[in-house]
Amino acid sequence: MTTEDIHAQVREKYGAAARQAAAAKSSCCGPNPLAACDPITSNLYGSEETSSLPEKAVAASLGCGNPTAAAELKPGETVLDLGSGGGIDVLLSAKRVGPTGRAYGLDMTDDMLALARENAKKAGATNVEFLKGQIEAIPLPDASVDVIISNCVINLSPDKDRVLREMFRVLKPGGRLAISDVVIRGDVPADIRRNMELWVGCVAGALREDEYGAKLRAAGFEAIGVEPWRVYRIEEARDFLAGAGLDADALAPHVDGKFASAFIRARKAVA
Repeated sequence: MTTEDIHAQVREKYGAAARQAAAAKSSCCGPNPLAACDPITSNLYGSEETSSLPEKAVAASLGCGNPTAAAELKPGETVLDLGSGGGIDVLLSAKRVGPTGRAYGLDMTDDMLALARENAKKAGATNVEFLKGQIEAIPLPDASVDVIISNCVINLSPDKDRVLREMFRVLKPGGRLAISDVVIRGDVPADIRRNMELWVGCVAGALREDEYGAKLRAAGFEAIGVEPWRVYRIEEARDFLAGAGLDADALAPHVDGKFASAFIRARKAVA
């Protein structure tokens, strides 16, 4: 499968997700219709964070963590969110960096960008900007941002090494990254890797914990940490495997505890 094929599949799925959120359709999961009772995307933000955000920004949240909580953002910083979707993490970041800071969101899906800009307008956020582009080619100058965040998006890229090199390029010396992503903790059956729906759904394109660290080091980062915080068990695996049309009974025992949401942190050296 080519890079273009993967980008097209991701764009199609998340474009549909943006349209669903824009239409404010409901489902069994109540406040986040796109989570569809998915254990990966559910219960990531506290009510004190979401209560002041536009409903559609919360509805379009499809991440696997809360990177803004891990980033330790400071007033005046410039933040970049890779794969910003409906804008929830950009809007939360904008509040934390304040009026002297700036929060960029980068997404390649027109429907998500339109939704994010609408959400920013509703939130009255004046220190945000949403850019169209791919995370493998970030449309910002060298050394232009203090912090990079991302929420379950790096694993969707077919060229993660290039993404990490781009992240390193646009960070200022001493800049840092704090991203949420799905990681693999052991061997995974080939059927999982081959299944495009699971790739687009933040599972099949995931890296092993040790791979993540090695790739970050190769890109030039230091002070690297990979911290799994939510490990997925058999019963949760049954749901997403069955939803992808796979034999859940046969595969679930092989993926028990093999996938986890993790916070990944690293830093670009000052010199």
